[in-house]
Amino acid sequence: MPIMIDVSSITDAFAPGGEPTQYRVSPEKLISGDPLHTLTPGFASPCGRFSTGIWESTPGCWHVAYTEAEYCEILEGTSVITDLEGNRKTLRAGHRFVIPPGFRGTWEVVERTRKIFVAYDEQPPE
Repeated sequence: MPIMIDVSSITDAFAPGGEPTQYRVSPEKLISGDPLHTLTPGFASPCGRFSTGIWESTPGCWHVAYTEAEYCEILEGTSVITDLEGNRKTLRAGHRFVIPPGFRGTWEVVERTRKIFVAYDEQPPE
């Protein structure tokens, strides 16, 4: 018999699901600046593989390596994502995009950037 789920289980994907946390880029990933990230979690699936939230950062540049697929929408600011071959994509308020798992490169915040994200990781959390 199928599991019955009613409308009370439908949630606002970006309603705060916890307290915002602030953190710095680890020294081994940092390229320039001293970016301060703020992460406000939204929804998180019980298995830990699907999550939403709001992320923001002050200017700086760091290495990125994505294991998850991530949909993003830039709400404010300007960032530049560069792949390992040097191809660049400038992102500004209103841009919507997906970063595929396996992407490696750099993320540079040129002007304080705020985005919403939806992430799915095929690998279960450790």
